[in-house]
Amino acid sequence: MKVRNLLLALLFTCLTPSLISAQQTVDPTQARLKITAHLASLTRHDVQSLLSGARSGNPEAQYWLALVYEEGRLVPKDMAQFESWLVKSAEQGFVRSEARLGLFLKDKERPASERWLLRAAEQGDAEAQFWLGVAYDDNWYGTTDPQLAARWFEKSAAQGHPDAQAILGEMYEEGRGVEQNYGMAAEWFRKAAEHVPDLGGAGQGRNELGMLYIDGLGVPKDYVQAYMWFTLAHNEGNCDYVQTKMTTAQVSDAQRMAEEWKKLHPEP
Repeated sequence: MKVRNLLLALLFTCLTPSLISAQQTVDPTQARLKITAHLASLTRHDVQSLLSGARSGNPEAQYWLALVYEEGRLVPKDMAQFESWLVKSAEQGFVRSEARLGLFLKDKERPASERWLLRAAEQGDAEAQFWLGVAYDDNWYGTTDPQLAARWFEKSAAQGHPDAQAILGEMYEEGRGVEQNYGMAAEWFRKAAEHVPDLGGAGQGRNELGMLYIDGLGVPKDYVQAYMWFTLAHNEGNCDYVQTKMTTAQVSDAQRMAEEWKKLHPEP
């Protein structure tokens, strides 16, 4: 490989709509950003309210409190507390906790890791589906199964997960776990490429799409398009390479197209 009950304290109740929206956002890229933003905005008073809700058994409060202990910004970093609260939340069926716990246990308790990731993935969690794909592609659990990996990547990619989309494109390009299909590879790379901001998968999708345009695989051979996507991927080496095959006018066109693309895809 180249390479997410009622609340028992007033303040926690006030936090609920934004916290729930971070979990339920359709676009996984935006969900990641919202989770990071929520953690950064919490105050010590908020943490006390989360602690009250967590002790009262609220699984969402337990999830966020676990992340607070993992981050170690408002409380001393404590991975034992992180795991403890995450387990309590996951055992109540809070899907984001199930997914996060499965990932956390990867090198610690692999059977439990697989069980929790499967539990979250089967409930439709795109992040868990992505990591299951990684697990079966990279032999986390004692077996490598590209076909099973591709199935989980496809489920995650269909929900808009950019990393899953980029890796699924790679699998179609290579014919790994799926029948080789350059057109499908280009389609998934393009879906990944459209995400902003670039948290990894988008950049990979842009770069790989550019490579397909160089060779005319699944898309028309087009150096201007290749240069545009390499520019958006911030891959100067590939830009330099394809530029040797282009006229000055073509380079100017590609740069203009990249600027127009960025205006249509503003950073949040």
